[in-house]
Parts: sequence; structure tokens; C-alpha cells
Amino acid sequence: MAPMALSAPSPGQMDANRIEIALPVNLCPIHRSDCGILSTGGKILHRSLSFSLDGVDLRILRILSADGRASDVSIGERIHLSSSAVARRRKILEDIGIIQSYHAQMNMAALGFSGVVMVMIELRSQAENVLNEFEQEVIKCPSMSYCGFVSGDTDFIIMIHVNSFNEYDKIYRQELSILPHIARIRSSFVMREVARRSNPPGMFD
Repeated sequence: MAPMALSAPSPGQMDANRIEIALPVNLCPIHRSDCGILSTGGKILHRSLSFSLDGVDLRILRILSADGRASDVSIGERIHLSSSAVARRRKILEDIGIIQSYHAQMNMAALGFSGVVMVMIELRSQAENVLNEFEQEVIKCPSMSYCGFVSGDTDFIIMIHVNSFNEYDKIYRQELSILPHIARIRSSFVMREVARRSNPPGMFD
């Protein structure tokens, strides 16, 4: 059977309490609707499964984003749902990849890493092999906690936690300066952390 094309619903057809997402077929064992995502030219990009998040799913996600150890029983008590129903919904959210993992968030300052450095890296070229080679090497840096390929006047942003200027100097010399294809490195120390959120609360409204 040929995959169906997704068509955008009209405002009158949209349910404000539901979020429609498209998922790759291999991510979701629950076949809600088999479809294809269309580009603006009408070409099918990939087959996917349409899955709806309702208000109950969003409330579960809001609770878990604040406390990943929350039990199905405690979640059910807060949203007036049975623990078995919560467990089923949580399992679906895990299977389709919306919930990717559960982990402990560390207090880096309490561990001695009171400084945060944002490192902007510009490469000599944006050729595919250059980008690939840089990415393969940067993920090996033991001090790097985040790296992203960005638009604008730089190519990559790296976040590093340090306990002193001297430690960053050591990281700069032993890890950053030896990365391939670098044209320029700029570093900014975070003076004060204003807010830290793993998930913006507005995304669950």
C-alpha cells in the first residue's frame, strides 16, 4: 500500500488539547496511522507513524521532567488516573522515544566545577568531510559536556565545566587546540547562572 500524505488540518478541525507528531516507523511499535511526510515539492521523505499526545500525556511528561523518579502510583494520584494506566502511557512514551532516558542531574558547583565556559569554534571549511572529522574528534574530548553545530558566524558551540582558569588553560592546550580543521577558538566564561531548565515548562501547556 502506498503511504498516505499528511494534510494540515484546518483551524476548526484542530484539537487544542492534542499534539500530533510524526515518528519514524522503526521507533514506534504502535501503528496509529501509516503515513508519509511530504516535502514542499510533494516528494515523500520517509514513512512514519502519526501519534497523538493528549492532555494526560503532557501532564505525565510535566511530572517526570521535574522528578524522573516519580512512581506510576504517585503520578496517578496527582492526575487522577490508575497506576496501570500511567504505566501503559509511560511505556508508550518510552517506546516511541519521547522519553529517552532517566538520569540524575548533578550539582556541578558542589562537585568543584564552579566555572562554565562557552567555547565558539570556527572551522577552516564547512565541507562535509571537514565537519565529519571535527565531530568525530570533538566527542572524544573528556571535558566537553555539550557540543552543537550552529548557524551564524561560528560553526560549533561547546560547553565545558571547569574549577579554575588554570584548568581551562590545560583543557584548551590538551583538548581543544588539537582538534582538526580549526580556524579560530573564542571562549566566554559564564559570570552568573540565571536559570537552568532541562525542559521549558511552557512546552507542556
